[in-house]
Amino acid sequence: MPDSPTPDHNQFAYSVSEIAFAVKRVVEDNFGQVRVRGEISGWRGPHSSGHAYFRLKDDKAVLEAVCWRGSLSKMSFKLEEGLEVIATGRITTYPGSSKYQIVIDSIEPAGIGALMALLEKRKAMLAAEGLFDEKRKRPLPFMPRVIGVITSPTGAVIRDILHRLSDRFPCHVLVWPVAVQGEGAAEQVAAAIEGFNTLGSQEVEKLRSPEIVESRAFPISGLLDFPTSTLPRPDLLIVARGGGSLEDLWAFNEEVVVRAVAASRIPLISAVGHETDTTLIDYASDRRAPTPTAAAEMAVPVLADWLLTLRELYERMLRAALQGLAARNELVNGFARGLPHPRRMMETALQLLDDRSERLTAAGIAIIEQRSQKLAVIIAKLQPQNVAQALERHGTALTDYAGRMMRLIARTLADRQQKLDGLFQLMESLSPTRVLERGFVLVKDAQGTLITRVAAMGSAPHTLIFHDGERTVQPIKKS
Repeated sequence: MPDSPTPDHNQFAYSVSEIAFAVKRVVEDNFGQVRVRGEISGWRGPHSSGHAYFRLKDDKAVLEAVCWRGSLSKMSFKLEEGLEVIATGRITTYPGSSKYQIVIDSIEPAGIGALMALLEKRKAMLAAEGLFDEKRKRPLPFMPRVIGVITSPTGAVIRDILHRLSDRFPCHVLVWPVAVQGEGAAEQVAAAIEGFNTLGSQEVEKLRSPEIVESRAFPISGLLDFPTSTLPRPDLLIVARGGGSLEDLWAFNEEVVVRAVAASRIPLISAVGHETDTTLIDYASDRRAPTPTAAAEMAVPVLADWLLTLRELYERMLRAALQGLAARNELVNGFARGLPHPRRMMETALQLLDDRSERLTAAGIAIIEQRSQKLAVIIAKLQPQNVAQALERHGTALTDYAGRMMRLIARTLADRQQKLDGLFQLMESLSPTRVLERGFVLVKDAQGTLITRVAAMGSAPHTLIFHDGERTVQPIKKS
């Protein structure tokens, strides 16, 4: 209460605190719960304490604002500079700086247009950096061995994805559970994308903290109880969430998530919301799926279809191989029919050999006779008195010459006889009689014509010639 007036002045003197708290009570009594519309300015949050401090402004005035940590954690979207909002709270004063402010209990965008305007502004900025370029997008692996899923572990989304993968093409799945809306959701999703990318690399040591291993990265579908350092790196990532309002899906429009998606070295499918919902990670991801179930369908082929395709390809290959063998067999048979009979091929050679042998023998005899006649003439011309000397001088040489000639003739005849015997042996091995001894049969009709094809057989009796005899048979026509 004010001090007593001094004798020389009739007005009470208030302390600074009295004035400040009196104004505070007046303001709070007259503005208990209000809704204020304005644009966020001077954003300073969250503070290290978790609280946020900023201002709400319009074209004529500025109102200081504070949002405590508990209220800030309940926001479905992230507050930031320039966003037009409607704040609900109470007006109060802060005696420490002689200013009035609103303590915000809840806050919402000032209509869908405010969020859309912010979304378009952010989209244009990220597109200008090239994060949405089609050239950056990579093809999805055809048959991924391990798929990493980033989503809430308790919703229907993960059950739908696992069920669809199990139906189409069962494979290993790693689930990284995250919050999919609210304060901190964007940071969790970005950390999960980065975490999956570090699996199997030297940076995997970052994932060994108990907090992440126990509460954020757990394997299912056959990979239970793996230590984090040995978890396989996924071949494909799926970021999934069910449908919701623009505010519910806002975490997937945050810049930190979009940049994490664009920086992922693993191909990524975005499956956020329903078919009509669009978030910024849809533009940065390698593929966008209209629903989480559709993302599972994009991730893997249908195993039953591929097994059927492989079966059809195997049968086609088998048929092609059999047809090829049949064609080559027909070709060989055609060549065989075009070749002459081995005996006919040998007849001319045998006749020629006989002729050469006779001529060679006759030539040897003629040469010997001719040499003998010349020798007799020479001896007759010699004088009797020189005969003894000539015989004595040339007799030995003539005898040697005659011996050599006879030996040459004998050796030549022996060589020709050996070749002739070899040709006879070859002819004998190719003889039809030898072939019949190996189990083959010759078929002749009633006129004695050799039958080589089934189509040439008639209804008359046929003769089967074996190596040890003949047998007449009657062909039977098939009905």
